[in-house]
Amino acid sequence: MSNIVLLGSTGSIGVNTLIVAKRYNIEIEALVAGNNIDLLNEQIKEHHPKIVAIANEADRHKVDHSNVLCGNEGILKLIEDSNSTTIVNALVGYAGLAPTLKATSLGKRVALANKESLVVAGEFIDMSLITPIDSEHFGLWYLMNERPVSKLYITASGGAFRDWELNKMKDATFSDALNHPNWSMGNKITIDSATMTNKLFELLEAKWLFNTSTVDAVIEKKSIIHALVEFKDGSTTAHFAGVDMKLPIAFALRGEVEEEILPPTDLLSIGALEFLPIEAERYPIWDIKEHILNNPHLGVVVNAANEEAIKAFQEEKCSFFGMGDIVLDAYQKFENVKAANIDEIIQIDKEVRSYVTK
Repeated sequence: MSNIVLLGSTGSIGVNTLIVAKRYNIEIEALVAGNNIDLLNEQIKEHHPKIVAIANEADRHKVDHSNVLCGNEGILKLIEDSNSTTIVNALVGYAGLAPTLKATSLGKRVALANKESLVVAGEFIDMSLITPIDSEHFGLWYLMNERPVSKLYITASGGAFRDWELNKMKDATFSDALNHPNWSMGNKITIDSATMTNKLFELLEAKWLFNTSTVDAVIEKKSIIHALVEFKDGSTTAHFAGVDMKLPIAFALRGEVEEEILPPTDLLSIGALEFLPIEAERYPIWDIKEHILNNPHLGVVVNAANEEAIKAFQEEKCSFFGMGDIVLDAYQKFENVKAANIDEIIQIDKEVRSYVTK
């Protein structure tokens, strides 16, 4: 691959993608960023993209580039005009869906770190064009190797509150929830990790990517094992790797990687490993796990309600557990909706947000 378009260049996945691209002399045709214009300008200076897109028109004058597009329309035009056959989508949230649809409609391959795309509209996306950038799904793919499988497992860290007493969690603040024990990523994914919504989304992603509903998750506190596969012959294999996204990114960009991207896992320094169940009293969203895996079209409802619930929590309009109440209430209210196409997905998304914010 000679060139790529990178959406979400200033987030942790974007930054790591640029490191991997530089290592393999992959040219950056275009960069898309949100509000971190200072970092974007550094990236422009180093990687010389032909075109750039940013979230807000008001920031255009701050960008050190002669060819700057703005807003969602700008991003879609940039994808359409690009020569690259691979689009790396590391945008956060629902905003990442339209670019995924645009890229796949043009037959471009999407290296996808935007889980919401599949959660909201997996049914309408051509999976043959999707390569996930996610340690869990990468781990599953790496292990499966086309052998007959009986069950897939992904692991969860347990989030910021896994060791808190339950009665303290109800008073947890937004900044408490951002205090993740194992890694540092953006606000949304860290909050979703604390509520376990992130893992529910990853189960839905696995359902679409691997065409199976027999997928589950367990807590593994050290985040050393990312995925396990149970085979029909009765054996189970696990994927061990450090917490570093450069490995899945390198495979997504290269297809195959033969040299060391990460140092091997030091088994002796890990010592013991422990697997724990994900319990609904600590993670109320887990109550709908089986139902949503059998009704994955409801991902659009959970995603919309969850994005609004996070805003409410950040603005102190609801408690930590209040986020779960908002999502589960919307899930019940809209459990009979089923989109027949993308236009209906967009409509349902709007209706859920409007219901939740009222």
